[in-house]
Order: sequence, then C-alpha cells, then structure tokens
Amino acid sequence: MKKKGNILIVDDDEDVLITARMILRGHFEKVQVESSPKKLESMLKAGDIDIIILDMNFKTGATSGNEGLFWLRRIRELDPEVHVIMNTAYGDIQLAVECMKDGATDFLVKPWEQEKLLSTVKNVFELKQSRKEITRLEGASQTLAKDLEKVHGELIGSSPAMQQVFESIGKVAGTDADVLILGENGTGKELVARAIHNSSRRADKPFVKVDLSSLTESLFESEMFGHKKGAFTDAREDRVGRFEVADGGTLFLDEIGNIPMSLQSKLLSVLQNRQFSKVGDHRTIPVDIRLICATNKSIHRMVEEERFREDLLYRINTIEIELPPLADRSGDILTLTRHFMKVYGKKYEKPGLKLSKDTLKKLENYAWPGNVRELQHAVERAVIMTGSDTLAPEDFLIRKPVKASPQNRSLNVEEVEKQVIQEALEKYKGNLTQAAKELGMGRSTLYRKLTRYGL
Repeated sequence: MKKKGNILIVDDDEDVLITARMILRGHFEKVQVESSPKKLESMLKAGDIDIIILDMNFKTGATSGNEGLFWLRRIRELDPEVHVIMNTAYGDIQLAVECMKDGATDFLVKPWEQEKLLSTVKNVFELKQSRKEITRLEGASQTLAKDLEKVHGELIGSSPAMQQVFESIGKVAGTDADVLILGENGTGKELVARAIHNSSRRADKPFVKVDLSSLTESLFESEMFGHKKGAFTDAREDRVGRFEVADGGTLFLDEIGNIPMSLQSKLLSVLQNRQFSKVGDHRTIPVDIRLICATNKSIHRMVEEERFREDLLYRINTIEIELPPLADRSGDILTLTRHFMKVYGKKYEKPGLKLSKDTLKKLENYAWPGNVRELQHAVERAVIMTGSDTLAPEDFLIRKPVKASPQNRSLNVEEVEKQVIQEALEKYKGNLTQAAKELGMGRSTLYRKLTRYGL
C-alpha cells in the first residue's frame, strides 16, 4: 500500500527526474518533478510537500554546490517542516556536513542505486511522520493538562480527615509508587491524583486521564494501547493509545473497579512489564509512566468475591489513599461553601456574597450524599437564584436526608428502611438499578417498597 506522502524531486537532469519518479511512485501517493528550483516557492505555498530531493548544482559546469545550499536555506525559511534530501554527483564529505548544518535531513550521491534512493526516502518520510506525531501529542497533552486544571480547580479542606489526605499526598508525590485512591463519588479523587502529579518530578509531563467505565471491551485495547492502520475494519489510520500519550508522565485510570475480568489480565501484563503492543502490530513499545488509579467501589470486597484480580490489586495499590465523605469532614463545609461562593460570585458577577447563620446550619445538618460535587452544584444554583447579597436557607433546595444523631434517630424498622432507601436514591441520583444493588435487594423489590413508602 502506498504511503500518504508528497515527494518533490528538483533536478536539471531529465533522466534523474524520470528514473526517480518511476522508482518512488509505486510507494508514495504523490510524486512530483521539477527541473527548476525557481518554482519551489510557489509549489511550497500550493501544497503540503513532505520531502524534497534537491540537486546541488543547476548551472552547466557548476560543482560548488552553492545553488543547492541557497535553495536549502530558502526552503527552511518557507517551510521548516519539509524534510530535504540533497542530491549531487560529487561526493564531497565537507559539502554534506555543511548541508546537514543548514537543515538537510540526508544526502545522496549520484549515481545512486534504486534500493538506496528508496530506502533513504522511506526512512526520511518515517522520521518526518514521527516528529509530526510527537509534536502533535506534546501539544495535545499540554492543552489537556491546562484544561483539566482550569475545570477542576484545587483540593480544599482543613478538617483532620483532610489533613491526613494532604499528608499522604506529600509523602507519596516525590516517589514513583503506584497509588490507589478510594472514595465515594464526588469526594475529589481526580483532584488528589492531579495534586500528586503536580507535586511530582513528572509535573511538566502529560497527565492523562482514562475513564474506564466509559470504555467498552471491544474498544479497550485500541484506546489504551493504540492500533495500526488496517488492524480491524474501522482502523483507517494509525492511532496512538493512552499509554503512549502518557509516556514520561502520569496515567490516571479512573473507575478501575469497572474493568471487566476479561481485560484485567491484559492490563496487568502491561503494568508488570511496562511495555505494550499496538493492536495489529507485534512490536513492543516500552513505556515510562506513573500510575494512579481510583474507584468508588469496595475493591477489596470485589477481590474476595473474585470479581477483581488480587494480583492486579497488589500491582496498583502500593499506596492507598482513602478520601472521606463530606459528612465526615467537620468544619470543611463552611470553607468549601465560601470558596464556591467566591468562584461563582465572580462568574455570575455577584461579588461579596455572604452566608447567613441559618443557611450554614442548614448546610451542616445535611448529609451530602453527593459529597463535594453536590455542594458545589448547590452553591452555584444558590448564587444564580439569590436576589440578595446574603445566601438564605431557601436559596438551597436541600431537604433530606439530614444527619441523624443517636438521640433523635428513629429506631422504627420501617422508618429506618425508608431513610436508607432515600439515601441510596440520593447517592445514585434516582438510578433504581444501582440503588437496588447498593441496598442488596432486587429492582422489583425496591420498586414495591418505593410505592409502599410513597417515595
């Protein structure tokens, strides 16, 4: 199959143009020839040329190579991405060195053999494609890191529970130890991962997040390890996988507990050997990553139930960091609320907002099943809806569940069951299947109880 390359040969020898074109056109989609370098500027502006094979001398009897050097420098000015192969009948080593200093990629001496011309052009083309891909990946990674930082903000908290988390981050960040972050949805697991990355020796390298819960089994290998063109029906071009993008930096595998058993062995093999193969390619690619994983599932129970490989768990949890739910972070609700008020006050042009004592009491008495994420959304809504400079209790649409103290908690079995069902529904935002699984009952049973309790 021909490579998607555009090759231009510039030479005043008609035989050279004919021969080179015949050799190369069977391997590249587009091969152009031109006898005069004076058309180079217009041709470079007209199309995306990958490689130029440039003669050193154009005037009759000329052997100095000055013309070739002039046009080489001009090409570099017009399009630095074009790779140039110098072509001359005079094997002057000093001239070759000068060409390389001025930006030539390789050097051919006429008369060349067919194999030499073809191998040189192919090698230069592969080099160009590699450099182009590296540049693209570096730019994409930097953009991704900046976007994530802007969107997700910072990790905030002064409670004893959060101080333990900050202490763990400080101890582990300077190492390359694999980290497993545990915690409910909305507790800030990704923020912890980014805090570790930003304080590590890899901070200037990519931070690549993969949401494993969103990857189907059929796409897992292609997304994670990449594929070669033609590896399967829809593989129309080469693809770089997440491991390769994260090389040198941090790979954050979110929702690691969602990966099916059938794929866990493949992931384990790559993590153990720190090398992988793209789909459709037998060659192995070494990779240097810092691995951070996260899950909201009871992963140790999953190991006991043989739903998660024990050896994979050992591989990913050199260090475990468990994030507390917001309900257990005494004192942080006020700190977080003030932070989000400042953020959204600025966003919606309502600076200087205050918080009443009754409002704070309402927020502190709420159980926050959605954790920090739920609080953030609640504050944003309150800032938008308030017509005052002080956020009032009615600006927050939260009613239940509330924290129950041992003194006022009902011991009635039906009341307790109703409360637990409400909490499960809040936690999974009304998803009956997930709520039923959490409660340990069938979906039809849960539906009957919802009807019974008028929920």
